[in-house]
Amino acid sequence: MPSDTAALVWFRRDLRAHDHAALHAALCAHRAVHCAFVFDTEILDVLPSRADRRVDFIWHSVRELQAALEAAGGGLHVLHGRARDEVPDLAARLGVAAVYANRDYEPQAIDRDREVGARLAAQGIAFHTRKDQVVFELDEVLSGTGQPYSVYTPYRNAWLKRLDDFYLRSYPIRRHARGLAATGSPLVSLRDLGFEAAPLSLPAGMSGGRKLFAEFRRRVDDYAAKRDYPALKGPSYLSVHLRFGTVSVRELAHFAWQRKGAGAATWLAELCWRDFYFAVLAARPDVVAHAFRREYDGLVFDDDERLWRAWCEGRTGYPLVDAAMRQLNTTGYMHNRLRMVTASFLVKDLGLDWRRGERYFAEKLNDYDLAANNGGWQWAASTGCDAQPWFRIFNPVTQSRRFDPQGRFIRRYLPELAALGNDEIHAPRAPVVDHAAARAKTLARYAAVRQ
Repeated sequence: MPSDTAALVWFRRDLRAHDHAALHAALCAHRAVHCAFVFDTEILDVLPSRADRRVDFIWHSVRELQAALEAAGGGLHVLHGRARDEVPDLAARLGVAAVYANRDYEPQAIDRDREVGARLAAQGIAFHTRKDQVVFELDEVLSGTGQPYSVYTPYRNAWLKRLDDFYLRSYPIRRHARGLAATGSPLVSLRDLGFEAAPLSLPAGMSGGRKLFAEFRRRVDDYAAKRDYPALKGPSYLSVHLRFGTVSVRELAHFAWQRKGAGAATWLAELCWRDFYFAVLAARPDVVAHAFRREYDGLVFDDDERLWRAWCEGRTGYPLVDAAMRQLNTTGYMHNRLRMVTASFLVKDLGLDWRRGERYFAEKLNDYDLAANNGGWQWAASTGCDAQPWFRIFNPVTQSRRFDPQGRFIRRYLPELAALGNDEIHAPRAPVVDHAAARAKTLARYAAVRQ
């Protein structure tokens, strides 16, 4: 029979042992709290590469989480299988009264949690979820008519107006750590998971997140001025840590909210964009397969495998686009400005479906997050909420001259062009399409749907 004194915390995309909403709630309500993480085969089995940097990042982060919990007197059960099966089975074996987890907003995760909750209920075990990976959930920031926002600026204004110490408060763990149950299991190796070690371009785990955040705090004042230039050290590089919860979004937002200056304000607005895209996905799960503006489902895209491969492999003949794609393929990272440039190029220069590009980024990005990735691609394709106008088409050469004026980024990833001068390095070389002609074709494509 379940014990009212025991609970299980199921870690997912919240791999930290501090400021953790679900763990805090469980520790406050139960005398003994077990912890678990599942390497979910429903997610792992469909990954195209056995040397996936994200799995490597997760593995190292779980190892650090397990060590932190053990140092606090607890432990971590590390399981490998279908989470839908493993979590209810473990909860039954441990005899807990409740399972706690932090909420996930992706359709597949919602379906998984619904099934897990039902199976737990059949065993007389409660399933409690908490808000943790966002500052505000969907129903916490609504328009004056009580509807979800579909335009970012009024959402941001409402988001900032609602922001206060209550919503940014921390959920302390250390003071309640005596409730951690010292049960767990060994960490399964990457090899036993069916994966190989992959080269990581950034530090993993809570310690990696702390290191990057501390470093960014020293240069946040320059964020607004430098963030659009891929050759400069402008971004926080914390996106993958936010994705897997090795840092707390509340801690980051609180720092930016309290800090004065344009840099911190601009970064806070980026954290707001993140919440906005989560809210859009929660309100409109159909955007996973369809345009947010459903009339754009009628767009007829080209299907040219030669152009697709050229884009994927960084062989379009447009230096900034090709350098960005090689950065992605080599490191799993792409600068945010370049995500917009490469996405616009795929859709509006090559005339290919934005969904293909979205899926490619999903395979390659270390920080891949369905909500942000979908939102970004639909923004670039002009099919999403508050997207760039359909007639706005990035000129890849103009973008190159403006945001990589000395060609430093291009030279880093296209060493074959390193000897060219600062002006010549931006010019297309045997381009797969002519930008002016492609622009005219794209305008006609969108105009046809609008008519």
